[in-house]
Amino acid sequence: MTELLLELPGVMAAILIWLTVWRWADKKSDRAVWAKLVSHQSPAPGTFDYSLIADLPDTAQRFFRFAIKPGTPLYTVAEISMDGDFSNGTKTKPDYLQMYAEQILAAPRGFVWKLRAGSGVMRISGSDAAMDGHSWSRFWLLGIVPVARAGNNADHARSAFGRYVAETVFWTPAALLPHENIRWEEIDDSTARVTLTYLGLKQAVDLSVDVDGRLTKVVFQRWSNANAEKIFKLQPFGGYLSEYKDFDGFCLPTRIEAGNFFATDDYFAFFRANVRSIQFPH
Repeated sequence: MTELLLELPGVMAAILIWLTVWRWADKKSDRAVWAKLVSHQSPAPGTFDYSLIADLPDTAQRFFRFAIKPGTPLYTVAEISMDGDFSNGTKTKPDYLQMYAEQILAAPRGFVWKLRAGSGVMRISGSDAAMDGHSWSRFWLLGIVPVARAGNNADHARSAFGRYVAETVFWTPAALLPHENIRWEEIDDSTARVTLTYLGLKQAVDLSVDVDGRLTKVVFQRWSNANAEKIFKLQPFGGYLSEYKDFDGFCLPTRIEAGNFFATDDYFAFFRANVRSIQFPH
């Protein structure tokens, strides 16, 4: 017993070092993917002109006319900082945690979302990310205890793809201008549907816009296991968008409230974000 007690500090130190190296490897991976996504920003993009959207449905044209000013460089990669709160709880007991996050969004290639949330013994950090069909969720408690890890499978990649395609609609609209892997459809005079296809993944998102073209909500069928059965299936996801500001010629929402089972009795906004900055690295 005495020998065991003498060895215990060394064992604990070895475990702590191993966890520290593991966490460092996660952060290094985040930085590498972030840098690769930045590299896909065109150094000399074209500029927005109404002729680019002339063949789109009327609702889609209205959306782009509001979202992008003529002459704006068509950057498709954005770096976003935000704060707000999010919940890992339920509608009846959401237990929101304050959060701060930084994100790079580069459709159709991928995204990285780096999170810091909570405080004290509930301090959580980590990332959600995806690039070229590979994806992960990696979160740590107090920076040393792994508490949630998922990814490296088709289900997770499909779910992540749905997320960043929807976010592309409201944060990097230039990435959804007419292209061979993008299809626009008119649903009605206030709703358009955009479908993005990439590397065998396909995601449709419905956009609701007002008479001025301002996006008010997005809705899509997301491949998700955020349900009572904990199995992956298609289920409604969506969010409300508001508080628009100009970012280098793009008029983008800075308030986002979103959640699972959108427009059903089970919906609650587990994600509530306030955008602090949007930049287009080049």
